[in-house]
Amino acid sequence: MDEKLQKVLARAGQGSRREMETRIREGRVLVNGEVATLGDRVSLTDTISIDGYVIEATEAGENRRIIIYNKPEGEVCTRKDPEGRPTVFDKLPKLRGERWIAVGRLDINTSGLLLFTTDGELANRLMHPSTEIDREYLVRVMGEVTEENIAALKKGVIMDDGIAKFTDIVDGGGEGINRWFYVCLMEGRNREVRRLWESQGVKVNRLKRVRFGPIFLPSKAKVGRWVEMEDAEVNSLCAMVDLKVSELKPKTQQQKLELKRHKNKATAGGARRGGANKGFDWQSSDKQEFKPKKPGKRSFR
Repeated sequence: MDEKLQKVLARAGQGSRREMETRIREGRVLVNGEVATLGDRVSLTDTISIDGYVIEATEAGENRRIIIYNKPEGEVCTRKDPEGRPTVFDKLPKLRGERWIAVGRLDINTSGLLLFTTDGELANRLMHPSTEIDREYLVRVMGEVTEENIAALKKGVIMDDGIAKFTDIVDGGGEGINRWFYVCLMEGRNREVRRLWESQGVKVNRLKRVRFGPIFLPSKAKVGRWVEMEDAEVNSLCAMVDLKVSELKPKTQQQKLELKRHKNKATAGGARRGGANKGFDWQSSDKQEFKPKKPGKRSFR
């Protein structure tokens, strides 16, 4: 069975389908020694290379991995930053013959849950607006927030790039001019959460993503650290976006050692900080935590 070339390359972890289409247009992809063109279809028996490096094509669902990363403030969602700032890719586990693909982005001042996968097709489906996967954020705003403001944010606000709105807003408590809210929206446009609140005359001074669809940020994923999802969890997420699930196989010795090293490192880090914290870890780092003092009841879990 043959498939579109860009789809096979994306599944092999070489990047998103859009990135692969660009490389094909640039003449950087060869199939059986011939320059590929957009629209070509290939099978697993074909020899595919990018920039002279042979790519190992795989069946749908084979060798698919997903990790949950707890992004700290100050990191940028790019592979290489011209200003030399740290990136979200710096601390991820190393891969051979493939690469991690970020599912969406968070701006430099936003922390929290980021997903990375080796499957470009999965990343594409998770990010596509038609999938309608909701995102949940914990946000602290500075300024007066009225019931009229809340109603406007849930009804919809006209922005430069179209109408935007929160599908739900729950009061998370707070005192004085700073208040906490849990908010949920169905898309991930650039700075959308911040721009929505700014449309009501208030400023966001803390923002953290705590959920992406059915995936919550686990407490064991400390800030700047990652946790790999189990194969059964990966299959559940793939089934949600109508992707073929993979056969559940025991982990290789290399994967077991990699996970063991990561767990030992995380345990050592917790001991140096004086032991593990109890409960959900909203912002664990050397600086003081931030979290709502009186969390409200969240209705959209």
